[in-house]
Amino acid sequence: MQPLKFLSDEDVQAMHEATLRIMQEIGVIWTHKPSLDILTDAGCAIKENRVCFPPDLVMDSVAKANKRPVIRGRNGTVNELGGGNLYFHNLGGARDVFDARTGAHHTATQEDCINATRVLDALPNCNTVTPFFTPPDVPNEMMALRMFRHTLSHTTKPVQGPGIQFGHEAKYAVEMAAVVGIPAHELTLSLSPVSPLTMHDVAAQAIMDMAHAGVIHSNLPAPTGGATSPMTITGSLVQQSAETLAPLVLAQLINPGCGVVYCGRLGMLEPRTGLIWGGVELGMSSAATVQLGHFYGFAVNVYGFSTNAHTLDAQNAFERGLNASLPALAGADELSGIGEMEAGVMGSFAQMVLDNELAKSVLRQRQGLSADVEHLAVEIISAVMDTNRNYLASKHTLKHLRTGELALTKLAERNSWDTWEGKLGRKQMADYATDEAERILREHTVPPLEPQQEAELDRILAAAEKETVKPRR
Repeated sequence: MQPLKFLSDEDVQAMHEATLRIMQEIGVIWTHKPSLDILTDAGCAIKENRVCFPPDLVMDSVAKANKRPVIRGRNGTVNELGGGNLYFHNLGGARDVFDARTGAHHTATQEDCINATRVLDALPNCNTVTPFFTPPDVPNEMMALRMFRHTLSHTTKPVQGPGIQFGHEAKYAVEMAAVVGIPAHELTLSLSPVSPLTMHDVAAQAIMDMAHAGVIHSNLPAPTGGATSPMTITGSLVQQSAETLAPLVLAQLINPGCGVVYCGRLGMLEPRTGLIWGGVELGMSSAATVQLGHFYGFAVNVYGFSTNAHTLDAQNAFERGLNASLPALAGADELSGIGEMEAGVMGSFAQMVLDNELAKSVLRQRQGLSADVEHLAVEIISAVMDTNRNYLASKHTLKHLRTGELALTKLAERNSWDTWEGKLGRKQMADYATDEAERILREHTVPPLEPQQEAELDRILAAAEKETVKPRR
């Protein structure tokens, strides 16, 4: 099917030109001297504390980047980005766990971090796993590495991320990935510039280290429209694009041809509460981000399964259904957020299961409709009308049930009222999802790493901690 478009071709061209103007005339706050030396040698100008990028340099860097990278899991599974497929992955870095059985929530534990990975490993429509929960009582310098280390042990799927903050994290993440057979150029790490248009010293160093290592880097700006970017969606999108492309230029100067994923996490300010990521504007901005990223030829990763809701309620379903469908129909290559609640602060095992169902229906939406001879079925209609006038026994019916004409969900309630009330005890979709999450945690096993691999991962983690964590006084 044809991609959904919120922007005309003229709109996209105007936004591209605005992005280049921002990068050239306004610039990005940038004070990290080693990277500034590289940028100025390539022709960038310095205006006070900002670096200004010549348009030709920006577009030359875009042209050099590997826009169709491959992400590999430890069992050999690969996600080939940019080839027309849609891959789903989960939220990363949530703090709290929502217990759908009790309706309560708690701060994530180390066990929650592991269990989240195991549930995601079991879900067929979760294609990539991101370290989900932020482990407690972990020094900030070690947060991403600790999350990454436990994720590698508890899924065989490709691992997306983690989101890093410091240069040293890239080195150790590459070492960990190598232990399980993932080469650097098939590993993704993400990093978030600070909005508006700011690249802190540690982030600049991290971009350099990722580029030297050859990892796929996902520059992940997350502006908030009305607070850290303009209140207009298109204005925020051009700022977001500048924040995406600026570190890309540095990476391509260091390692031309290294892999890049074009990302965006724009959320609009809710003026009454400050919370973001629930309104339909997120889905619209994600869809527009897809258009803009595809204009440059990149595979695009955007937010989709998103809500401000605190429980598995109608608001939750309403918000994430819209916000997942819109960018998916726009042609997104990766859709993030499986399991997310409360604007990314909280996650839920039951929500992961529900999002697996939603992903299946989103894929059916994106498949679209066919009007070829087989699907128009004129001869089938004729044959049925000449016989029993019933399609139930038709081979055509069975064939298209098997080939996915219907997205037959596992959890949705589609019985009569009497059956639902009398035999099923009024169980709702969220109840079935809770049961399924608990079943997965009881029964699902992940092929373990070899003992020597586990030991090597522990050694790398210990070395990282020894090098980076300052003694607390």
